[in-house]
Amino acid sequence: MSQQVASVDTLFLHQRDEDDFTVAAIRDGERVFRGRLQLKETSAGARPGRFRVLRGDDEEPRSPDQFVDIARRATRIRISEQTAPEARERLRELFAGYQLDDKTKAVRTCRKCASAGRYSPLTSERQIETDNEYICPDCAMRELEREAEYRGLRSGARDRLEELLLDVGDLERIRNLLSGNLDPDLTKFDEISATVDEVDPIPVDSLGLHPGMQSKLEGRFDSLLPVQSLAVANGATEGQDQLVVSATATGKTLVGEMAGIDRALNGKGKMLFLVPLVALANQKYDDFQDEYGDVVDVTLRVGASRVNDDGERFDPGADVIVGTYEGIDHALRTGRNLGEIGTVVIDEVHTLGEEERGHRLDGLISRLKYYTETRNQDTQWVYLSATVGNPESLARSLQATLIEFEERPVPIERHVTFADDQEKVDIEDRLVKRAFDTKSSKGYRGQTIIFTNSRRRCHEVSRRLQYDSAPYHAGLDYKRRKKVERQFGDQDLAAVVTTAALAAGVDFPASQVIFDSLAMGIEWLSVQEFSQMLGRAGRPDYHDKGTVYLLVEPDGSYHNSMEMTEDEVAFKLLKGEMEPVVTTYDEGAAVEETLANLVVGGDQCKRLNARMVGEVPTKHALGKLLEYDFISGLEPTDMGQVVCRHFLAPDQAFTMLDGIRKGRAPDQLVADIELMDEH
Repeated sequence: MSQQVASVDTLFLHQRDEDDFTVAAIRDGERVFRGRLQLKETSAGARPGRFRVLRGDDEEPRSPDQFVDIARRATRIRISEQTAPEARERLRELFAGYQLDDKTKAVRTCRKCASAGRYSPLTSERQIETDNEYICPDCAMRELEREAEYRGLRSGARDRLEELLLDVGDLERIRNLLSGNLDPDLTKFDEISATVDEVDPIPVDSLGLHPGMQSKLEGRFDSLLPVQSLAVANGATEGQDQLVVSATATGKTLVGEMAGIDRALNGKGKMLFLVPLVALANQKYDDFQDEYGDVVDVTLRVGASRVNDDGERFDPGADVIVGTYEGIDHALRTGRNLGEIGTVVIDEVHTLGEEERGHRLDGLISRLKYYTETRNQDTQWVYLSATVGNPESLARSLQATLIEFEERPVPIERHVTFADDQEKVDIEDRLVKRAFDTKSSKGYRGQTIIFTNSRRRCHEVSRRLQYDSAPYHAGLDYKRRKKVERQFGDQDLAAVVTTAALAAGVDFPASQVIFDSLAMGIEWLSVQEFSQMLGRAGRPDYHDKGTVYLLVEPDGSYHNSMEMTEDEVAFKLLKGEMEPVVTTYDEGAAVEETLANLVVGGDQCKRLNARMVGEVPTKHALGKLLEYDFISGLEPTDMGQVVCRHFLAPDQAFTMLDGIRKGRAPDQLVADIELMDEH
């Protein structure tokens, strides 16, 4: 112990009881030993009575003189301010008796550390408030760690809370954040600033389009928006194939409209405007009818689906065909004549990267190109997306000129708060009210889109919101969806609660987006999907800013197959980089697309496969098609035709065949396929 004593920097004392003190000797920031000192009263004043060194639970008696020796050798002596004033005076009297008062000082220290024999001085920069006192950051972190452990928080959430704790300096406020606190100083994760790229706007009256299209634009705008100006400057109205990547609400859709409708009016072929979802197709159909219905014929193609108002509205001879990917692909697979196609606009082209549907869009593009090329049609291709992680390579794969514009018209604040499943709706209700009760400088109330992971949850959340709201998903009939869209546009609804139907771009001018869930179904969102959804918050003509809230359930998941928890996923999404758009092929996808290419292109199917964005194992797929009796040579069998026409995967086809042979009822067959998909 003599060597330890020789190099003590600080001797620290903290009151345990009336004349009983914890002692800690510090060297180079580390505690050398911990002890206990009891004072006794003498004629000369307070002096050391008993002195013991603590080793674990054991106490080793030492001479009181040894304590005095340690004090003499210490560079400084510090007394905790939490020590009672009378006890501090007795300690000062003790050290003054040994002429040590010049290096003795009372300091503010962490009570928790002092009680454990640790020296942890507090300063305005190094203290955390809790329970009407201040403790050191280390003790506060330990308290927070225990809370996080209790609530099942994973690393991403813990890192965020620790960062906030050091920034805010109040442990109770951080604890409250775990109980649905909406203090914006705490919930705000970051802000995506509004950005403006310098692009010379092109005056609309200089475009020189067909008078029918020119007059439409001149009635709406004086000049084009930046992304539109970039596209036109790079040949959008001159037949140039383009991939246009720009944030939501920057005006990229008009690029496709200008190109396609102008070509249609000039007799260069019809426009196909293709989207991934029926809800989107319905909305675009209505938009085109309202805006251009007096100068072009517009029709709708959504596959085998029928809508309730007009029935099937598909006219292959129309100037503009609005359709879903599957709707147009179905027409190709069944040999429908689509006439002369002048322009194909593929909206939400990042769908190419989706695991379930990417291969179908990839195949559709290849089959459409085959259709136009074999008929010697001069077709322009315009691809649109708000979110692409690899725009340059995707543009090369699509053989299109990249038009990339990174302007964000309004800033977006992103917030995170923690809540369990039962608390989420109460928080959503408060957020919806707060937004709807606030008007922007442009005179619009704040309205909210709430994204959740199931249709059932859409209805549940909507029922529990106090302000007027409505569920919105693909399970609603056409009239119901149109009513919701109209009510939201008229500001009669404070919120819509939806699944993925809105994520793909249905036009709701919302100021706020709330993530009730970070999953769609039982799959966590990708960074691309997340970015697409949060991009719905804030419109330049309506709002001053967009606001996004992630309501995160600590340790939450929606299926036991999900490897991560919601709090882990939240910070992965917030900090993650956009995934590249890559179309991948498993055996089932390869077989399906090769069969469709063979049905449409015959012996050219290998060429159709080779031109696709993803790499298709053609030889293996053809072998499987022969094995399954879907083809004979390079001709589809009757079974192959049926499988292709109905977009069946091989395992679905075999499940249906087996059920038919066993005499199972149609509803039982549907249940078998649904159960197979679930597994």
